[in-house]
Amino acid sequence: MGVPVSQMWTVATYVLKQKLLRRRRYPLVLMLEPLFRCNLACAGCGKIQYPAHILKKDLSPEQCFKAVDECGAPMVSIPGGEPLLHPKIKEIVEGLVARKKYIYLCTNALLLKEKIDLFTPSKYLTFSVHLDGQREHHDFAVCREGGYDVAVEGIKEAVKRGFRVTTNSTLFDGADANSVRAFFDETMALGVEGMMLSPGYSYDKAPDQKHFLGKARTKRLFSKILSNRSKKWVFNQSPLFLEYLMGKRHYTCTPWGMPTYNVFGWQKPCYLLQDGYADTFAELMEETEWERYGTESGNRKCANCMVHSGYEASAVNDTFGSVRGFLATVRAVLFGGAYKNDEALAALNDKPDSGPLVQLKITRASKNERETVEV
Repeated sequence: MGVPVSQMWTVATYVLKQKLLRRRRYPLVLMLEPLFRCNLACAGCGKIQYPAHILKKDLSPEQCFKAVDECGAPMVSIPGGEPLLHPKIKEIVEGLVARKKYIYLCTNALLLKEKIDLFTPSKYLTFSVHLDGQREHHDFAVCREGGYDVAVEGIKEAVKRGFRVTTNSTLFDGADANSVRAFFDETMALGVEGMMLSPGYSYDKAPDQKHFLGKARTKRLFSKILSNRSKKWVFNQSPLFLEYLMGKRHYTCTPWGMPTYNVFGWQKPCYLLQDGYADTFAELMEETEWERYGTESGNRKCANCMVHSGYEASAVNDTFGSVRGFLATVRAVLFGGAYKNDEALAALNDKPDSGPLVQLKITRASKNERETVEV
């Protein structure tokens, strides 16, 4: 099942309305974090590094609805933490569906089969399942053996029941392009609607700080992965954002395009950086010093960022901001599988830019024992 025409139409008309109103800054996707708790301890994520009293906090459904109504974005992404751990996730999702928001519920899927009866299939609800590669690499990245198999079973169950399902993959330094391409084949065979990609983003609190990609390596890696692509691969993202990751386009960061609301409030300036919080969405938009952020600002924290939360909205804005951008998007949609690149094809046989992720911990769990081992 492809992305519903109604979703594409809703996003297109929303963006065009902002253009007609001459709004320079507008949100496209609300990043709604109703909790930070998680049942994984991924080395590349810093969410569960918060103190215990913060990890116990939840946003109420009413707080979530107020944030969604304040923001007005047509799409809502629900990351975390693990949203399926929220005691009122059913009420939150139902309330957003009633508001006709297109929801991407981001989950590691460890609880998906157990919790799936809470939800009803809808064009407004998509399970965005976190998969970081083939079985061995995914388990390695999320620091849990067997995590891949549980996630795949969750995907199969959701697809069988008629839910929209996408995958969401974060690629770090040392990723093997051939393995990622094989992973794409395996993922599409599961019957998912599409795949989402992002280079690893540098959370300050993340235990592993060694394997976040720099810009040059990001472009090299994604060029190898996305050039000469299979026509079977479907990506649930702006095609111009994928071209940006390949180094084919230049965009400036638009952090206001995907604002974040969590247990602390409206996070300044974006999903990745925490430079204070605003009490209201209006305050976030009006009082954040946006010029201090993005590659062109000289802010060292932004120097290597190419993440979707900062740049996909830039690509969407390009699509609807000019005839050239629109035609480029149409061309990418129609001929996206034809990024022929002999140099990138030859580079697939090269070794990764750096060694594999090392010294991450995988937790083995069984009925009788629980141990942590280095791999």
